[in-house]
Amino acid sequence: MSDDNAGTGTVGAPSAGGHLEEPHALHDVRAAAMRPVVDTPRWWWPTVGVLAAVVVLGVVAWAVQVADGLGVAGYNNQGFWAVYEADLVAFIGVSYGGAVVSAILRLTRAAWRAPLTRIAEATALVTLPIGMLFIIPHLGSPWRIWELVWPPDWNLSSPILWDFFAVSTYLLATAVFFYLPLIPDLAIARRLLGPGQTGVRARALRRAYKVLGGRWDGTPPQRRLLQGAIGLVAIMIIPMAVSVHSVLSFAFASSSRAGYAETIFPVYFVVAALYTGVALVVISVAACRRLWHLERFINPRHFVRLGLVMVAFGAAYIYLTFTEYLVDGYSGTIDSAAWVRQVLVGRYWIPFWFYFVAAGVIPIAIMAFRRTRTSTGVVVASGLVLVAMWVKRLVIVIPPATEPLVHTPLASGGVLTGNWGSYHFTWVPIAITVAATAAIPLLLLILFRFVPILPIGEMEEIALEEAEPTMATGIGAVGAGAGLATAIPGSSFAMGTSLRDVTDEEGSW
Repeated sequence: MSDDNAGTGTVGAPSAGGHLEEPHALHDVRAAAMRPVVDTPRWWWPTVGVLAAVVVLGVVAWAVQVADGLGVAGYNNQGFWAVYEADLVAFIGVSYGGAVVSAILRLTRAAWRAPLTRIAEATALVTLPIGMLFIIPHLGSPWRIWELVWPPDWNLSSPILWDFFAVSTYLLATAVFFYLPLIPDLAIARRLLGPGQTGVRARALRRAYKVLGGRWDGTPPQRRLLQGAIGLVAIMIIPMAVSVHSVLSFAFASSSRAGYAETIFPVYFVVAALYTGVALVVISVAACRRLWHLERFINPRHFVRLGLVMVAFGAAYIYLTFTEYLVDGYSGTIDSAAWVRQVLVGRYWIPFWFYFVAAGVIPIAIMAFRRTRTSTGVVVASGLVLVAMWVKRLVIVIPPATEPLVHTPLASGGVLTGNWGSYHFTWVPIAITVAATAAIPLLLLILFRFVPILPIGEMEEIALEEAEPTMATGIGAVGAGAGLATAIPGSSFAMGTSLRDVTDEEGSW
């Protein structure tokens, strides 16, 4: 049976050719996956327009900074690192969560991962280049970016150069990790965009799917080769993410300032990246589920499981925070004591304790009680984590950058009580940060206009694996749209989701 007629028969009923008809669920997952591609909701263009306007405002703010210098962004000799460095760490960090979580779930063969992987990998793919772009306002002079790509001008002693190398390599790995599982879906999507759709966009998409999908026809050797390649990249991407964010922390840890010279920073940065990355995946999944009506395939139990993964990283991050301040406070040196005092009870106490409560206490409390351990509760916790962890990055960056290098005696007006530099926010870094934030949903909305939002082939394969072995009579070339001769018990079965998950609508366990 062809793809164009998929799902028109009764589940388990024999077809004219003697094979069992393709289940309704297969037709449903394909229709849901292609919905963002073939349909343009009324909200799409206004949303894209607003987000694009915010991004343009950020570009204008950056142009003002290029013309007038970093002073318009609030930088000065007493506050030489601030928002852009925090944004660089935060945006690159959140990209790791989607890729690493997807890689871990693939390697562990968790069946419930299937509806989430495409959204998680897409989130990683769009956030990483946005984070990399913060290198440009951080450098001040945009033409100095040439020093990062032209070998004769490389400064091999600069941590920023090695950050650029590491993140660029990870971007390539993330793109490959996104593309490989997409290959079978491109073949399916090309069949679903049949000759009956004669629009210019449909014809262009079919050509693009044909080129990007290659000669995929879903044969067993092709599937084995593809699964091996995906597994290899998944194995590589986990240590790569750890090493990349560790290298990113070296820009701080290799300095001589109290608050930066921390041996715990590589682990600290990696855990923070995974913590915020999972939180962003939750927000992205929730938004896609609501906007494109994917409730049948992404249910509350998915959010609960992601929430548990998130708070596990959160608990580890709280422990590392406690360790960092305990060791520095116990050492009692002038620099360390001054820095700990300023952060915990000095001028930076409000943002620090806001982070501790919003990113530490509240998410764990939400996941600890069954009443709040729901999809709504996990989304709220994730939103708090994203905001509070960005504030925590400011707490990491700004206090050491404003610490005086020439110390006065520990008296009134001395190091512990005053004589610290300052950084003041202006509209320029705020506009650039908000524009970068708006660019994430903007790029996701555009990306899913061209690729299926759900991994069709993967969800169908997992559904077949979970079906009763005696009911499966054979698998045709799924990728090329050949008939799928099988029956899956239960017409309400959702692809990639167990029957137990479908019936549990409240997210309890």
